[in-house]
Amino acid sequence: MRLNALALLLVLPVLHADEGMWTFDNLPTKKMQAKYGWAPDQAWVDHVRLSAVRFPEGSGSFVSRDGLVLTNHHVGHHWTQSVSDAQHDYVKNGFVAAGREQEIRVPGLALFTLLEMENVTERIDQAVPVGADEPVAAKARATALEALVKEQGAKTGLDCQPVSLYQGGQVWIYRYKKHTDVRLVMSPEYSVAQFGQDWDNFSWPRQDLDFSLFRVYEDGKPYAPPHHLAWGSQGIRYGDLTLTVGHPGRTSRLETLAQMEAKRDVTNPLLMRTLDRGRAALHAYAAQGKEQSRLVSDQLMGIENSYKVAVGETDGLRDAAAMARVAEAEKELRARVDADPRLKALAGQSWTKIEEAVAQQKAIAREVSLAGSLRGDLLGTALALHRYAAEMAKPAGQRSPQYQDEKALAVLRGRARGDRSVEAGREFLALQSLMVSALQELGAEHPITQLLLGGKSPEAAAKELVAGSRIGDPSVRRALVEGDPRAILASSDPALDLARRLSPRLEAVQHRQQALQSVITENLTRIAKVRFAVYGTSTYPDATFTLRLSYGLVETYPSAGTLAQPFTTFAGMYDRAAAWGPKAEEGSWELPARWLERRDKLNLFTPYNFISSNDIIGGNSGSPVVDKRGELVGLAFDGNIESNAGRFYFDPRMNRCISVDTRAIVEALDKIYDAKGLVLELSGK
Repeated sequence: MRLNALALLLVLPVLHADEGMWTFDNLPTKKMQAKYGWAPDQAWVDHVRLSAVRFPEGSGSFVSRDGLVLTNHHVGHHWTQSVSDAQHDYVKNGFVAAGREQEIRVPGLALFTLLEMENVTERIDQAVPVGADEPVAAKARATALEALVKEQGAKTGLDCQPVSLYQGGQVWIYRYKKHTDVRLVMSPEYSVAQFGQDWDNFSWPRQDLDFSLFRVYEDGKPYAPPHHLAWGSQGIRYGDLTLTVGHPGRTSRLETLAQMEAKRDVTNPLLMRTLDRGRAALHAYAAQGKEQSRLVSDQLMGIENSYKVAVGETDGLRDAAAMARVAEAEKELRARVDADPRLKALAGQSWTKIEEAVAQQKAIAREVSLAGSLRGDLLGTALALHRYAAEMAKPAGQRSPQYQDEKALAVLRGRARGDRSVEAGREFLALQSLMVSALQELGAEHPITQLLLGGKSPEAAAKELVAGSRIGDPSVRRALVEGDPRAILASSDPALDLARRLSPRLEAVQHRQQALQSVITENLTRIAKVRFAVYGTSTYPDATFTLRLSYGLVETYPSAGTLAQPFTTFAGMYDRAAAWGPKAEEGSWELPARWLERRDKLNLFTPYNFISSNDIIGGNSGSPVVDKRGELVGLAFDGNIESNAGRFYFDPRMNRCISVDTRAIVEALDKIYDAKGLVLELSGK
């Protein structure tokens, strides 16, 4: 009799997954010791923390004593593209520096290493006046925290950043060392790094060489980090314990049921429609030619990924059994609060207040979404210029806080000025997509739609705006920013004129959203405080793009009527490429020429990608995966499709982290890319 997948899973060795993205001040070491007979000591914890780095939208780690940094190809994609051009497409064709003199400096890229953490919750709470309502309390907390961050930055010389944990139940300041001289060292070809392209995204089995290497410099020399991860001396096997050290971007597991239901019913469906229109515009632009395709490759990859995430999250929120568990947990906490007069006084009404605020947010969700979409090169720049000019036209003491500090002003001027030209064909498609969104989501009679279209079709309105505006030229923007702000306010440029008329309506929507969000934030903080009183720190906080540790096992799961394999190999990649052929689905499984020419040099049965039950989410991309020795054994780059609901809850039976095996990385560097110097450096030699 044939066992089904679940039955097979039950008769295999017991491999229970472990939930949690744990902060480094509160690791569940007792739980780990009880379950695995091992837990990290403080030296181990400090070593992996100080080896980790944060990229602008992902994670990475120091992997050599000469400042070599490992991350994903897709985390480095934008930065690799930024140092490419039409003659040197390092995303498509790959890049390997033959020596350190050939490593390419990446302007604008900064990496961060977390050096210190301080809990400042009590100091921030003391700033809230007794009996303050939600908006007053929220403003008092924000003002006190901003002052404290500024004070600590001046005192320590480090990059100090505020961190809110447990929905405001704890407030910390994290102090980082900032690395600003970062250079590209190695990046494989896009077609092997993203083998299977969007078809295989979030799928398993996978065969992706999703890694890239950068190097940090200091004072013109390779930086010598105090800590770096040693390359794994032993390979991992099925059932082994693995730990990820990275920066998960955002989870919403501590949000209320009302917030999750609003995302399920309103926010996420709206987001999916918006993303669908945006990706259609990008695909239309990419179809115009090779250079156009190169210019938007990073955006296309990002928007396709975001769309799949939104679909997966929404499917998870529609899982009746999972949402029933969320509802039951909330019911239990509310009952505990109602039974304690002190807790009830603090947060007894908080769930109801959040429900009311969420209902009002749902009513303005379409306007808020459209306002958030106005970030394109042309109209977004026009709005930024108008805001800058309007603030600078006020007396200094009446400006918004960010327009009073000279250092912040320099940053704002830089954003408003920009440094690149707006490409007309690309901007036309983006604006047309935005105007279609306004028409479909808000309706033809809505004031914002009427302002955007001016009685014309989306195509005609977008074409006229792009043709008539001059602010796509960086020299024009520079002159505006460096001149009298009143000239911006009086300009007849059609984009600036539209920004001037749109701004009051957009600001009204944003102010309404901010007021509602302040009610939600303050009441989530109160719920967090009563949750602390009931459960303590036995739970972990939602992800906030701050450094976390998660742990799990190299572990299978039921899939397609069988069990998912724990590892893939190079042999599987070549088999998949042959099975599809090089022309299928626009070359989605086509391998680069050198991978075909050097196939016989590889050990085809080298472990390539593997799955584990580590709890991760977006932002963890590029996270080092280490073993109990603290040695690097993998590089997290994705989750399976079942893990997309992980923003709201963790399913230990199905959620899996997908990683590149470090054995595959050195095999490829040695046999395919002739990068023997890098292999020696990674080995510590």
